[in-house]
Amino acid sequence: MKIEIWSDVMCPFCYIGKNNFEKALAQLPFKDEVEVEWKSFQLDPTLHPKETKSTFDYFREKKGFPEAQAQQMISQVKQMGAGAGIDFQFEKALITNTFAAHKILHLAKKYSKSDEMEEALFTAHFIDGKNVGDHETLVSLAASTGIDQEEASQVLHSETFDAEIGKDIEEAKINGVSGVPFFILNGKYAVSGAQPAELFVSALQQTYDETVVHSKIQTDNNAACDVDGCEI
Repeated sequence: MKIEIWSDVMCPFCYIGKNNFEKALAQLPFKDEVEVEWKSFQLDPTLHPKETKSTFDYFREKKGFPEAQAQQMISQVKQMGAGAGIDFQFEKALITNTFAAHKILHLAKKYSKSDEMEEALFTAHFIDGKNVGDHETLVSLAASTGIDQEEASQVLHSETFDAEIGKDIEEAKINGVSGVPFFILNGKYAVSGAQPAELFVSALQQTYDETVVHSKIQTDNNAACDVDGCEI
């Protein structure tokens, strides 16, 4: 069973959704049959890749939120994060363009290290206050997951994976994805937002029963007739 997840590194709900999804998956007996594919999405591609903003400055300048409203919103997200086992450090977080981070994520996909790279980037951005648009930082994070530093640097200084990122973003548009996280379960159902683990358990079980189990029943049932006769 394949799960596609559209996500952006600077989206706190994507981090919460990731943790809740993984918590749900761990509870299911068919967890080893699930393939997860992370897809790129940029919440704000207009951000300059060489600049960073604090979370509060970004909310004030980009969203027009007064400080009190921004503080209230951040407090609510921190509470949600705590429920998912995340200790958000928004006072450290540096908002920046995430295109380079997505290039590293696609490199990680090449080596089946997408989950590790997603976690490393979320931790760097939301917990450690690192600049996930900075090439040196990204190369270091890639190395922490076992990816060759030289290859990571080459990817960041070339157009490698640019087309793949563009394809992910185009697929998001085709699927009507306007916000993240966004999960497509085996091409059949969609789950939007940082849903609780209980909802993911239910959605994953339903999808598995309706697509994988149903397919297995059809495949395993040999009762059929052909020109040579019938067999059971």
